[in-house]
Amino acid sequence: MRAPHRRVAALASAVALLAGLAVAAEVRAAPAPAEEAPVPTARAPENFGASCRTEIVGSRVVAYCQNPYPTTDRVRLHVECDRWWDVDTDSAPVDVGPTAYAQLTGRCWKEVRSAWLTHQPAEPLPSSPGSSGT
Repeated sequence: MRAPHRRVAALASAVALLAGLAVAAEVRAAPAPAEEAPVPTARAPENFGASCRTEIVGSRVVAYCQNPYPTTDRVRLHVECDRWWDVDTDSAPVDVGPTAYAQLTGRCWKEVRSAWLTHQPAEPLPSSPGSSGT
């Protein structure tokens, strides 16, 4: 009576072994994953962005920016205050033209946790309709 159970067990083992070999063969025959797409070559960096430095003294922050490039840079000062109840601040955007200098200030009521600047190209002002420019 035990002989049929052993045959079924042996047959099930053989089927599982063959199924495993078939899967392994399919995996081996599968095409290799595509190589990573080539990264496009980066263009030469554009000359953009005012050179800025920040100074933190107590609860006050001052940023000094000078733009050596021929394009206008729009700069904003962001101040993160250390105390949870102290309001973080973001300055109004300031356009720093070519060879221009700007000073931005910010403050907290108590300690300053961090301060940083963001830059973006200033968009030219749209010409008003009806102006011919001559």
